[in-house]
Amino acid sequence: MLWKGMDSMEKDRQKTIEISGQRPIYSVSFTEDGKQVLGGGVEGMLRRWRVDDGYEVCQAIRAEGATIFAADISADRKWLVCGLRRLDLSDGMAEVRVWDTQTHIKVLDISSHTDTVFSVNVSPDSTKFATGSADKRAFIWSMPTGRRLVGPLWHEGVVVAVQFSPNGDRIATAAAQNPNAKSIRIYNSENGQQLLDVPFRVNTHVSSSLAWSSDGCQLFAASYSEVKRFDTSSGSLLGSWSVPGGGSSASIVLSHSQKFAAVVACQSLSFWDTTTDKQIGTVIKHASSVWSIALSPNDYCVTTGEENGKISFRSLGNILPGSYIMVNLPLMYINEAAFKSWTLGDLNRVAELLTEESARPFHQARALAHRAVVRVRLKQWSMAIDDAKKSTEIRRSIIGHIAHAMAHAGNGEHELAMRVFDLVFVDSIPTENKFLLLVKAIILFECGKHHDAISRVDDLIDIVDNQSLYITVRAQMLLILAGVSLSQGDGGQAMKLLMRAREAIPFQTDPHLVVISLISGWDFDKLALAIQLRLQECIKPSEDNGDAAVQSKKPEDAIIRYSTALSLNPSNPACLLVKRSKAQVMLGLWEDALRDADEAINADPSSPWGYERRHAALHGVQRYDEAINAFTQMISIIEKSHDEDVCQLGKKYMSPSRSETAIESLVREVSKICPIVLIDVESGRLCDEPQRLHTFKSKSQYKELVSSMTEQVDNERILRVVAKYFQYVTFSHVWEGKEPLFQDVNLVTSVWDLDSSPLNEKLKKFCKVVRKDGYRWAWSDTCCIDKTISMVLNESLTMMYKWYQASAATFVFLADVDSPSVLGKLTKSKWMTRAWTTQELLAGKVIRFYDRNWKPYLGDTQSNHKESPEIMQELANAIAIARETITTFNPDDLSVREKLRLASTRHATVEEDLAYSLIGIFKSDIKPHYGEREAALGHLLQEIVARSGDVTVLAWAGKSSPYNSCLPASLSVYSQMPYTLPPIEDAEMDVHVAVLRNLLARADAVLIHDQVTRLPPARFANRRLHLPCIIFAVKKLVVLDLGSGQEKRYRAWVSGIGYVDFETSDQLSSKEPRRLIFVHPWIRDLRDPLDGFSWGGTADHDADEADLEAEAGSAHATELPVQAVPAASTEGYTRALRLVVRLQQPFRALLLQQHPNGEFKRIAAEHEIVIPGLEHGINFSRDIDVDVVEVL
Repeated sequence: MLWKGMDSMEKDRQKTIEISGQRPIYSVSFTEDGKQVLGGGVEGMLRRWRVDDGYEVCQAIRAEGATIFAADISADRKWLVCGLRRLDLSDGMAEVRVWDTQTHIKVLDISSHTDTVFSVNVSPDSTKFATGSADKRAFIWSMPTGRRLVGPLWHEGVVVAVQFSPNGDRIATAAAQNPNAKSIRIYNSENGQQLLDVPFRVNTHVSSSLAWSSDGCQLFAASYSEVKRFDTSSGSLLGSWSVPGGGSSASIVLSHSQKFAAVVACQSLSFWDTTTDKQIGTVIKHASSVWSIALSPNDYCVTTGEENGKISFRSLGNILPGSYIMVNLPLMYINEAAFKSWTLGDLNRVAELLTEESARPFHQARALAHRAVVRVRLKQWSMAIDDAKKSTEIRRSIIGHIAHAMAHAGNGEHELAMRVFDLVFVDSIPTENKFLLLVKAIILFECGKHHDAISRVDDLIDIVDNQSLYITVRAQMLLILAGVSLSQGDGGQAMKLLMRAREAIPFQTDPHLVVISLISGWDFDKLALAIQLRLQECIKPSEDNGDAAVQSKKPEDAIIRYSTALSLNPSNPACLLVKRSKAQVMLGLWEDALRDADEAINADPSSPWGYERRHAALHGVQRYDEAINAFTQMISIIEKSHDEDVCQLGKKYMSPSRSETAIESLVREVSKICPIVLIDVESGRLCDEPQRLHTFKSKSQYKELVSSMTEQVDNERILRVVAKYFQYVTFSHVWEGKEPLFQDVNLVTSVWDLDSSPLNEKLKKFCKVVRKDGYRWAWSDTCCIDKTISMVLNESLTMMYKWYQASAATFVFLADVDSPSVLGKLTKSKWMTRAWTTQELLAGKVIRFYDRNWKPYLGDTQSNHKESPEIMQELANAIAIARETITTFNPDDLSVREKLRLASTRHATVEEDLAYSLIGIFKSDIKPHYGEREAALGHLLQEIVARSGDVTVLAWAGKSSPYNSCLPASLSVYSQMPYTLPPIEDAEMDVHVAVLRNLLARADAVLIHDQVTRLPPARFANRRLHLPCIIFAVKKLVVLDLGSGQEKRYRAWVSGIGYVDFETSDQLSSKEPRRLIFVHPWIRDLRDPLDGFSWGGTADHDADEADLEAEAGSAHATELPVQAVPAASTEGYTRALRLVVRLQQPFRALLLQQHPNGEFKRIAAEHEIVIPGLEHGINFSRDIDVDVVEVL
């Protein structure tokens, strides 16, 4: 049975506890639960002891400078009230003190009494308390405010006792005075009206001389070795007895069952039947006078406080006859014999015993109420109703109302039952209400209102402190409903109910459960077993339902189903653990999934599936090393297994080594477009590709990839992860002096270990900004290139544009822009003048500018300044190209001449860098070689011509390059765009063609057309320019005058053109004018777009020259032999005339001088030579020539 009976200590042993000081103990009392005793006396301390072992608990409550004569604890256990005698009464005041029982903090002091406070008592509802004093007065006070409610109630002697009636409506007092006076009085506790005077001789040295019967109809008084029992309505004497011990003082306490009283007189403790007024049991002798006495709430233990300072706990089990020992339960006091029969289920015997007890008038009401409950259990509805009515008519009680309500409910009168039940709240105290609501829910449940009842219990669970009782009752209800569901074939619903019911296991012992068991017949001892047995039936259905839930993507339901099955202790839990682990993984419950996986492995180490689940769970919690190890173990078990099913299932898995190989391959692929060396901004180390791969392998991203790819390699995913991890940020800045180089960083191992020079700090700050932005890798042209290795240097120079282009971002440091920055400072920065920064600006998709304090330019904090219209417009205005071209630059977006213009204003410390910085912008393949000086620019321009056939690089004025006379010595000549003739409109073209049709014979026009269109593209071979052009011979040359500086102004008579003036510093001989020619090299401008022809060929364009051109890096289209180019058709006459019209327009001419071996050199003019047009009446066959000239 859940009820364990009396406390083990109280049945068979006695214990005496010594209080230091050997002073009288004037007050003893039990706590509400009966587990502790409080004692106080002369020392002014309230001490507390455990009843079961006698050990003192808690710190003593001290009433400094006072003796404690009386103490009482409120029924709600919140307040402790003490009556005191202060040691110093010079001010004529005595005290009453109230403490908080939980904190031991004093909350109230009352000093209205002028002498010792002998008695205190708290009302049953804990809202007020009474005090009685040697000053002959009694008061009633509000709890805990201390406001006086009643009093003073004056007496003719010392007030030694105050006692509230059981329902608190009255209060009895006892005063020590002359023998003939009426020393016991009863007052109305609300207004202080005196209701009764009773003559009784009271001694001044008593602790508890009054006791009420539980119905409030009788009052017991003890003094001078005598106990008298009075009727509280009339004051008439109902009985009396003389107690052993002698002396003048006596104290009495009634048992809670009202069956007996305990009385102390002097040194003797005796027990008396309250109905027969006869002594029962044995008399207990003490070593010294007993000053105080108390009974435990369950009547199993009596405690006394003695003059010598001892407190004694005594069990009554071996003192009183068994018939006086009552089982004290919430709402019920039951004879022990009846209780035992009740718990054994012998209800008829219980009814007989209760019938016998009902014959005793004092116990009739209680016995009838209990018998009504028994008759409800026996389904004797009418008899139960009669018993309940009689019980409540004699004396209202909670159990009587409950029995009455249950009888009506059993009789089908549900609404009446609820109305009757509500009467319990009239007689209940607040602390009982929650339990009574639980009982009401049980009655509703028995009425068939199952869901309403359970809902009410759920509500109670939400608000009560001790939920165990309510959860247990709900479990019983759920078990009953589960049985109904199973009988109806609804296993799923039954399972849900049983799982909720299982929450209550294990159950805690609680006397309230005993009461519920008695009134309802529910056997809580077997509740846990009943739930388990029901659940045992559900293993396979639960597992099947779990599988279905997983298939339906309902992992929460699956976990519930598998957990239910596992809770039933299956013989082989491994499979269920694996399945539940899988469902937990679906919800991201990684730790739970891991525990299940480990349990599955322990349950069946030979199965690979526990390791499979362990791998999944470890992967989820990002413990990738362990996850890979678990997966490897799984693969090993599969490979060794002889189970065909295991082997078949194992075929879908691949070894981690395959994914590792795939990852390494893609890392190498990504590294092809990464710089050779990068800075690890975490460690500050310089890392090449193998070192970066090694670092990557130690990171969670790599391990996650290996761990996650268990069935097939996902190259796209690998590429995403690898590309993100190896993102790097490039550094753009102006070199300012001794920047930290590759060897400098390697010498100290890490960037972070460099000394604190300004340039080192610049690099460190760059790395910090990169790290703050969440990137791992950084690249700076200062320390990430080992310039001592030419191969590394050359690769870096040729790949630099692509590195900037492939970077995640480029951070630009403007050392000469103050903070806060303002618009316009960027384009005035030195950074805008450097050769290398052109590609750094254009190549990257993301760029961010920082001022000298590393604050974003203009305070613009967005991640990409190419998305800032304000900043981009400032740059566009400065370099004169469209804003969109900067933000989405592609080398093909600008013409050759536009790119050269951008480069023309840039400077470099090293001459070669002017050319090398343009390698990426021009998609050049030139091989850098420091030391070649001006040849670097020559190589670049040569390759531009060779690649594109675009000869606009020849449109310049200034000094010639030693590399080739047709090329400039400096890029600065390209700062101005060359003279460009506006295109001829179609209408104007038609007019010119009509005129020419009458002047130029068809054969002559077609000849010119064919000659021009068959010209091959310009090309270089061995630094020699093979330039296709239209040639105009110089017939005469004269010197006009000296120009500025060393230049001379010349005038030449040119065949087909006429006079041409030009200025050059070259010394020209007027005696050999025929060595000079003017050429028109802009063949593309002459050709009609409608021709649709590729470049033609010439007979002298042999294979040897083609080979030389290839060696020089030429990449123009394959040339066709002359005879392969079709002649102009009849319709081509007009096309030929259109070409002649374009030829007649003004153009920029190059002046060439022939050398003895037949080659030419360009005569560098100080200004562009612009030919205004051809002469009228020109003879094309005589005055011009079309050919390819070789220029040195």
